[in-house]
Amino acid sequence: MPRKASPNQPDRSQLPLNTIVQGDCVEVLKTFPDRSVELIFADPPYNLQLRQELLRPNQTTVDGVDDEWDHFASLGEYDAFTRAWLGECRRVLKDHGTIWVIGSYHNIFRVGTILMDLGYWILNDVIWHKTNPMPNFRGTRFQNATETLIWARKSADQQKYTFNYHAMKHLNDDKQMQNVWRIPLCTGPERVKLNGKKAHATQKPEALLYRVILASSNPGDVVLDPFFGTGTTGAVARKLGRNFIGIELEPAYIDLARRRLASLATPLFSEAELITRSRRTAPRVRFGQLVEAQYLAVGQQVFSRDRRVVATVKADAHLLWGDTSGSIHQIAALAQNKPAFNGWEFWYCEDAAGNLVSIDALRERYRMEHDPEQVGPPTIAPA
Repeated sequence: MPRKASPNQPDRSQLPLNTIVQGDCVEVLKTFPDRSVELIFADPPYNLQLRQELLRPNQTTVDGVDDEWDHFASLGEYDAFTRAWLGECRRVLKDHGTIWVIGSYHNIFRVGTILMDLGYWILNDVIWHKTNPMPNFRGTRFQNATETLIWARKSADQQKYTFNYHAMKHLNDDKQMQNVWRIPLCTGPERVKLNGKKAHATQKPEALLYRVILASSNPGDVVLDPFFGTGTTGAVARKLGRNFIGIELEPAYIDLARRRLASLATPLFSEAELITRSRRTAPRVRFGQLVEAQYLAVGQQVFSRDRRVVATVKADAHLLWGDTSGSIHQIAALAQNKPAFNGWEFWYCEDAAGNLVSIDALRERYRMEHDPEQVGPPTIAPA
């Protein structure tokens, strides 16, 4: 029987943190407490079952996925295996946790159906567009340049889960991150090799795991990978200040993963370097507080970024624009002939040297100087 833990305070001492556990993932997961991990990334067998040898035009053999761990007697056997490991993953996932599963066209649709049957709620499908895909050597089909990741929360009723929206936006040149990720296959020095050949047929690039882990967990969280392979999830988790748990059946992969992880220096980054603050979860600061605390003075002028719009700060924290008085948001909207606008993004003031400073930057300075302990990472975001 699985060991129980409090829904709110699971006992982490029962978890093999930052360890690779050898064994069948279903049997190993049964030993973990309920509701004990924040994030799961799973790269399960794809059930490719290649029917014949694949040759390049020069008649050399393509090193495909023909490992024993990817062999299943039937689709029914594969479905039963998928249902078993996804069921145990759902049990150990915290009530505000999420799971990512990656697959190819061979298996991802079956995995998605089983996820939904078990009660998970799909948040996104993410298309990994491989910028350097393997050709279709026979020329009988389209070149397969994508794999699909499913991101799901534990249940439809789940009210909160971690999504570091602003971190993803910053990674994407301050534009909203889309669900098509253009990332090359794992090649070159990053590829783990054994006797000069690639050690694992389906090793994923660290850049892919970087986005997954940064997007949906926070420093200190536990990231579980039930198909650990050569340790990409653990390596990225370590680099981003997360804990990891790896489960892997093959001893050769475990040995390679342990060596890979041992080569990483610690600590890698400070907490400040790992956190992207979310405005949605930061302590609220009113414009009036900036006026009260003399970050802005009564009678001081504020400007649009191009200085074409000028308003004056009033004692009641409204702005005076010509003969019109209103909040920073109302005046910003009126000045642009818009129904609404975020005044924190519109208004600037001058510093002692005459340079423009965003009032939003003043608000952030106020937060840091008046209640720095409240300014931290978004633990969980609303669903």
